[in-house]
Order: sequence, then structure tokens, then C-alpha cells
Amino acid sequence: MCYNTFMENIFKNLNEKQKKAVMMTDGPVLVIAGPGSGKTKVLTHRIVYLIKSKGVNPNNILAVTFTNKAAQEMKERIKKLLQETTRFAAVLCGETAAEQSTANNFANNFEELTDENNCQLPITNYKLPTIGTFHSVCARILRVETRFTEYKNDFVIYDSDDQISVVKKVMKEMQINPEQFNPNAVLAHISNAKNELKTPRDYNKIASDYFQENIGKIYSGYQKKLLESGAMDFDDLIMQTTILFLKNPEVLKKYQNRYKYVMVDEYQDTNHAQYNLVNLLSETHRNLCVVGDDWQSIYRWRGADIRNILEFEKKYPEANIVLLEQNYRSTQIILDASYGIISKNINRKEKKLRANQTAGQPIIVYEAKDEKGEAEFIVSEIAKLSGQNKGEEKIKLKDIAIFYRTNAQSRSVEEVFLQYGVPYKIVGGVKFYARKEIKDITAYLRLIQNPSDLVSFERIVNTPPRGIGKTTAEKIMAESKKEKKDVIEAILNYGGGNITSDKIRKLKNFASIIKDGREKCMEMKTLEFLDYLIKKIGFEKYIKDGTEEGERRWENALELFSALEKYKNFSAKEGVKIFLEEIALAADIDNMDNSHNAATLMTLHSSKGLEFDAVFIIGLEEGLLPHSRSLSDFAEMEEERRLCYVGITRAKKKVYLLFAKTRKIYGSVQANYPSRFLSDIPEHLLESKVQDYGFEDEYIELD
Repeated sequence: MCYNTFMENIFKNLNEKQKKAVMMTDGPVLVIAGPGSGKTKVLTHRIVYLIKSKGVNPNNILAVTFTNKAAQEMKERIKKLLQETTRFAAVLCGETAAEQSTANNFANNFEELTDENNCQLPITNYKLPTIGTFHSVCARILRVETRFTEYKNDFVIYDSDDQISVVKKVMKEMQINPEQFNPNAVLAHISNAKNELKTPRDYNKIASDYFQENIGKIYSGYQKKLLESGAMDFDDLIMQTTILFLKNPEVLKKYQNRYKYVMVDEYQDTNHAQYNLVNLLSETHRNLCVVGDDWQSIYRWRGADIRNILEFEKKYPEANIVLLEQNYRSTQIILDASYGIISKNINRKEKKLRANQTAGQPIIVYEAKDEKGEAEFIVSEIAKLSGQNKGEEKIKLKDIAIFYRTNAQSRSVEEVFLQYGVPYKIVGGVKFYARKEIKDITAYLRLIQNPSDLVSFERIVNTPPRGIGKTTAEKIMAESKKEKKDVIEAILNYGGGNITSDKIRKLKNFASIIKDGREKCMEMKTLEFLDYLIKKIGFEKYIKDGTEEGERRWENALELFSALEKYKNFSAKEGVKIFLEEIALAADIDNMDNSHNAATLMTLHSSKGLEFDAVFIIGLEEGLLPHSRSLSDFAEMEEERRLCYVGITRAKKKVYLLFAKTRKIYGSVQANYPSRFLSDIPEHLLESKVQDYGFEDEYIELD
């Protein structure tokens, strides 16, 4: 009896559809979850239900999502649920105060509980299930199974800057003109090939023209250099794991038997490689639960295939389907307005979202004279929202967001915000880990972890300056390749040749720093090691050059100690390894700081998964939103509708849709028609603002 009551407690905060999705544990399940419908709650409760009701060992559960932030939120919620439900059950089953006290003590320590009637309360001293991003889960698998690959388990993960550096080096060696083949475009084609699980050999087989033939050559050279450096890029992590499984059935079987229950969040964003990986892992037990919303598929440009979710039932005809249509975020007016836009798409699954709150306020539409007027209107409305004008609803600045289709649109908003003193932050600007001083230190950490990392070697061999030029660096890298040794080993064992003795002495001094660092890594804790390394290389003296900029850069370097704080009890070897992997796979929103009271500026693509009380979407003009490249492409236009839908449904209370008569962008003045998306919204949901706001003060005071 106590167990039944205990299970009822798990479901007490779930609606009927959510409860249904949680309890469907056997076989394939497709959960179509509209925005704000509680999909994270469903996933976390489903995991707890599997553990506590079905007796599934957490080691047999895999949950994958797309951002570290989402994965961390799931882990925290699951921990809290396990503690709460265990404590609740302990109180139910303990008849005396002493029994309850003992049971609570066990619950707090996650020990297994059994009452005198053998009523087992299935919480044990389990680890949490495997929960992470596709990339982090694959990196973990690859490090365990490297004996089946060409890599060692200390491989490093190159970020986008590193990848571009390798592409440029390959193109230079092949004498391919970067003006004819843009390195960023080349890297995008290589990424697409990997997302389609095409190796360089596969790609070269299907290359049909001059452009593809050259991309194929660069792809081959790029992959060769990655391997020489003991490095993988983001796309490699998934492609190499999938290839690992396809080439080694015994390894695949091992993980199929381990992960008997697989759950995938944001399934609409999966690409071909991710789709194949998930299906391989689920092939034996078929306990695959995917959660997503085809209306929010907005990453086609990076390989996401909406067909994966639209055609799920074709792959799994026995699948159970659950629609989560109860929205706990937005007003009904916001939901109806967004539906007006998305309903024009043909390729979608039908659902009708219902708000859990009142109808709300109309959608505000404003036509500005130009981009400056657009930004000034936002400042005026923010002043009202933040409570400057009496009688207006008060919304904090940090609960206000301004979305735009392209990064270039932020300029005019930033200028006006600075003029009127509106605090703001930008998501997707220069990331902390992309700053030069941080990249320099992390390059040392990477080279200490993996002495074959040539990109890191080139970056820091003369940072701080130690009299080692580019030519010398290239000579010793060529020597390491010739001798089939990592670059540090090649330096320390250099027997003479075309490098002067003075340069060799300087190279050996540098190599000794890396060699000693590898030894200290084994002896020290993480923070102690970071302090040792920064002092060893004289980084403070190098950074602090007497300027304010130098002081700021040194402050950034010191902030690394805060970033590594959570690994302070780890050995440096383990802590650094985890840290480097974490920052390599970090997304913009993973480090989004919401502690300061400032408005948020970001692209519509970056807004996915977030929510704000009030949302401004600027630039609703033909050629901007929808983007110009979608005007003659049906699939692109459908994605633009989904993008606009995502932006509107980030709002809880108020939505503003803005467009301008003329706009200066990309160096020219444009006069475009208002976006077709505005006419898709039923008129009774809209309120037009036509006032001409004048600004007499240079500064608008905000709470």
C-alpha cells in the first residue's frame, strides 16, 4: 500500500498526457512536446519512474540532449526527485518516529530501504544514468574504445578556430587559393560530409565537379592532420563512434546491452549521423523514447533533418505517440499568434497548444522609420515594462530579450542602448574561452595532455616570446613527422640537422616545460597545477604590460581558477582532461549569465530553449525575416516560419514584432515590404503602435 502511495507522489505534478508519456517505458515512444509543455519534466520523471518503479539499473539508461546546460538541468532535477521521493516513501513506511528518522537518514544517503513488510523502495546507492550531449557521450565512448580506432584515449577536441587553422594550413600546402575556396565554406562542406557519415574516401568517390574534387582533397588532408595531432573535431566524435559500432559488432553489442533504455531530447534537431547512432544503440531492445517538436526544427543549415521526427513511425511502426499540448509558459494570445504563422507550413504534425493561464495582452506590432527608430521604440517600451511609468506592469530587465535574424542587426540596438544607458548583454559574442589569453593557457593544458597536438604547439611555442620563429617550429614539426614521434619527444631527442644549436636550446627549454607539466599533472591537484603552470611560463609578466587592456586580460586569466574550482579535488590529470572536453563542447547558452539585471540580445537561433517575460523581435521584413535565401526555396521558407514561431513562443507575457520602412544594413539602405509572417497572425490578436516616440533626455533611468 505504501508503495502505491509512494508512486502516486511521483505523478502528483503531472497532467494526464505527461503521466502517459512517463509510464510508456517499453518499446519505441514519440513524444511531441510543444514549447512550454514540460518536456524536461517528462524526461526526468520518466527516468525516476524507470529506476524506482520498474527497477531499472541507472547504468542501463542513456539520455542525450544538445546542450550541456540542458544535460546539467536534467541531472539536477533527477537528483532532487530521487531524494524527495525516497524521503517521502521513508516517512510513509516508518511507523514510529525512530523508524522514520532512520529511514530519512538512509534516504539522505541514497541507501536502499525495505520496510518490515518487505516493501522495497527502489532507490540504491546508484550512480546517475548516463546523461549528456551527443558529443560528450560519444567522446566518453571513444576514450574507452580507442583500441578499436586510430586514436589514443588522450585525443584532444579542436574547436572551430582550431579547425579553421588546420583547413588554412592544408590549403596553403596544396596551393589552393583561399579567395577561390573560402576556408569557412570548405569547413562547412567537410562538416556536412561528416554529418552524412561520409569519410574522405566516400566523398572523393562521389565528387562530380572541380569544386567537389578540391573539397575532397582538402578533406583528406584535413583529416590526416587531425590524426597526426591526435585530435578530433565536433563532427568526428559522432561519426567516429558510429563507424566504431558499424565496424565492430561486439563493441556495438556491449553498448546495446548496457543502454537498454535510450531517451533523446530535441529529436527534431538530429542529423543523419545522430539518427544512425541512436538507431544502432536502440536496435536490440527498441526501448527508444524521443522527445521533440517538429515545429521547432530550426537547424537545417547545420544538418538537422526534420524527417527524423516526422517519419519516426515509419522506422518504428509499433511506436506509441503522445502529444503534449498543455502550455505552462505563454498566454493563449501568444500561442494563437504563433500558430497563425506555423499553420501555413505543410510538413508538420498537427497539434493545438492550450495555455494554462489567461488570454493575455495583444501582440504589439510597430513600424519604425528606420533601424534607429526601431531601437528607440524598444528603449521606450523597456522603460514602461521596467516600471518607470506608473500603472505599467513591472518586468525586470533580465526578463526582457531582443531577438534578430542576423548578428549584424544588433549594432543599431547596441548603439541606442548605450546612448540611453540601457544595460544589456549579448549571447553569441566573443566567448570567454575564445579570448586570446584563455586560448593560450588552454593550449598549454592541451599540449601537456597530448604532446601530438600540433595546433596547440604552434600557438604557444613562442608564447610568451622565447625567440622561436615560425620557420623553426615548422622544421621541428617536420622532424617529428619524419621520426614518427610527438613533437615534444622529437625536440628532446633531436640529434642535429638543419636547426641551429641556439634554436634547439630554446626549443628544449620549451619542451621541458611541457614534459615537467606532464609529471606535475600526476602529482598535483587541479588548481595547484594551474597556479604552477601560470607561474612556470611567466604568464603574468607577459600579460600585464602596463595597460588597462593588459590588466583586463590578466583578470580573465585569473578567472580560469573559478572555472576549474569544481575540479579542485580531482588530480590535475583528470581535472584538466574533463575541463578541456567541457569547454571544447560548450554552447553559447551554456555559460549564459542571468545574475545581472540586463536585457538580452541574441539571434533567433540562439533563443531556442530559453524563456523571457517580454520578447522583442526586430526586422520583420521580407528578405530579413524571412531571409532572402528562403524566398525561392520552399523548405527554407518553412524553416523561417519555424524560426519565427520559436522566437514568439519564448515569451511568457508580451511580444513585440517590429519592422522598419528603411534599414541600413550590410553597408546599404534597404526598403523592404513588411514580413508575410505579420499577415499570418489573425488581426484580432494584434495591436498596432503608431506613436512617434521623441526622446528629450540622453539617459532613461531604469530600475
